[in-house]
Amino acid sequence: MSKSLKLYAGSALGAAIILTGAMNFADRNITQLPENAAVMGAAPESPDTMFIAAATASGAEAEGPFGLGREALPEEIAAWDIDIRPDGKGLPEGRGNVWDGEGVFVEQCAVCHGDFGEGVGRWPVLTGGFDTLTDQRPVKTTGSYWPYLSTVWDYVHRAMPFGNAQSLTDDEVYAITAYLLNMNGLVDGDFELSHENFSEVTLPNEDGFYMDDREELELPEFTRDPCMENCKESVEITMRAAVLDVTPDEAVQTMEESGEDHGTDMAAADDGAATEAEADTAEDAETPALDMALVDEGEKVFRKCKACHQVGDGASHRVGPQLNGVMGRELGAAEDFRYSSTMEEMGEEGIVWTEETMAEFLAKPRSYVKGTKMSFPGLRSDEEIAAVTEYLKSFSQ
Repeated sequence: MSKSLKLYAGSALGAAIILTGAMNFADRNITQLPENAAVMGAAPESPDTMFIAAATASGAEAEGPFGLGREALPEEIAAWDIDIRPDGKGLPEGRGNVWDGEGVFVEQCAVCHGDFGEGVGRWPVLTGGFDTLTDQRPVKTTGSYWPYLSTVWDYVHRAMPFGNAQSLTDDEVYAITAYLLNMNGLVDGDFELSHENFSEVTLPNEDGFYMDDREELELPEFTRDPCMENCKESVEITMRAAVLDVTPDEAVQTMEESGEDHGTDMAAADDGAATEAEADTAEDAETPALDMALVDEGEKVFRKCKACHQVGDGASHRVGPQLNGVMGRELGAAEDFRYSSTMEEMGEEGIVWTEETMAEFLAKPRSYVKGTKMSFPGLRSDEEIAAVTEYLKSFSQ
């Protein structure tokens, strides 16, 4: 036998011995698990680990598809189901006022949002931003953009303060929400928010949101079979414009051809101007003089209204309508503004803004016009009401 064959034979014999030993001894130290063994042991019985204990696996077969999952426990569902709906469903009992809300806000929120919700650095701004939603860079705040007060309450309760979410009491959340309303000029400084009056507060941009109706309106349009022929009614030309004699043969026609008597027209125009001037003079004589001292006082009181209303040159609709010419005008009659249905109905019934109707409305807006969108609670004194009314009259003459 050659030397190389001896080497190969020895190597093969050694490999066979090693493999045989590995097969005999490899699984001697592996413990065989019993059939249907529990995946985990019992969790410790502690209040802090209640949900962990409830979620540990048991020896029972899984209930979900693919052998995974189980039915959620009532305690787990209660921990997740904390949302507050626009109609107030899910809202807990509690109350908080603007004054208390300021203290909690400064302590818990001001480090990021500023003392007045103006925002610190790149943290979100919570106040202001009215009339910016159509700008290239709108300022979306709880006052200018958010649709429902329940959205504010739910977010503060669920996610704030940052890094310590859900640590606030219900009363503290009510107080912070009331403070944000006040900082946006929607309520007075003595306002108290509670579960009892929560649904009475509406935010200015509520009508800027609507339910998702794409499934009913858009989906049928995009899923129907496309039209391939006879899709539109045919248009039949019955006569040319030139035949109808509505297109002149020449760009300019002489006065003689038209037969117009411009001298008569000028005389008629002069007579009309004189009549109009006489009417204006008579109207000025009937207009009562304004109490300018009261107008000046009304301008000061009107500062409470400027967040939503404008008057004077260049006035335009904001959260509320512009008020130029409001005195003597029917309710809900300003053009291009969407009023509440109640106010529009009152205007259709012929109710006009007079000193009496304006006084009733300014005293208690929600009582005079049920369902009004104006969140302002009303002016406190008859003197303020009289001053604002006189001020509005100065823009209605």
